[in-house]
Amino acid sequence: MTLAVRKIVRHVEETRMESGRALPRVHRVAIVAAVFDNPYPPGYVEDLVTLANEVGEELGTLVGPPCVDLLGEEVEAYGKAALVGIDGELEHGSALIHNLRFGDPFRRACGGTELLPAGEKTGLTGAPLDVPLKHKLNAKTRSHHQTVTLVVPDAPRPREIVVACLAANAGRPLARLAPFGSETAAA
Repeated sequence: MTLAVRKIVRHVEETRMESGRALPRVHRVAIVAAVFDNPYPPGYVEDLVTLANEVGEELGTLVGPPCVDLLGEEVEAYGKAALVGIDGELEHGSALIHNLRFGDPFRRACGGTELLPAGEKTGLTGAPLDVPLKHKLNAKTRSHHQTVTLVVPDAPRPREIVVACLAANAGRPLARLAPFGSETAAA
């Protein structure tokens, strides 16, 4: 099966100042999202894994390595997302992105070893989706816990899914929390 892709969205955000202070380096976040027809039939489907396995590598290759290329520098934090149109089911998006065949092309492209944190939901066309990012080698690195909002104004349509990979070149701008394990009080 080949996905019926309507569009690819590429977006780079650069933050140069935070709290009135110039950042020591520009904080960059890249997003590459694919908008495609929901490959699952309407209604309840028992086996979601077979189709997810079939299209996982195609989908992961479509958005993962291009996200790394779009960032244009070393990836330090990453995440993934699925936004399912209202005539679909949250489990459709989950099956597609919680699949190693989807995530492995992205991890390989950026040298990551951690599982990709995910944001996922069903929503109306143009709905925002908050996507968590974490450090690609150590998910406990607190400075790299950040959230990016993904919006594709004309998607997903009711029978579409938006799937995205996100990459950042650093942790949060001006992060000041102690590294994991170095604090004296429990969080």
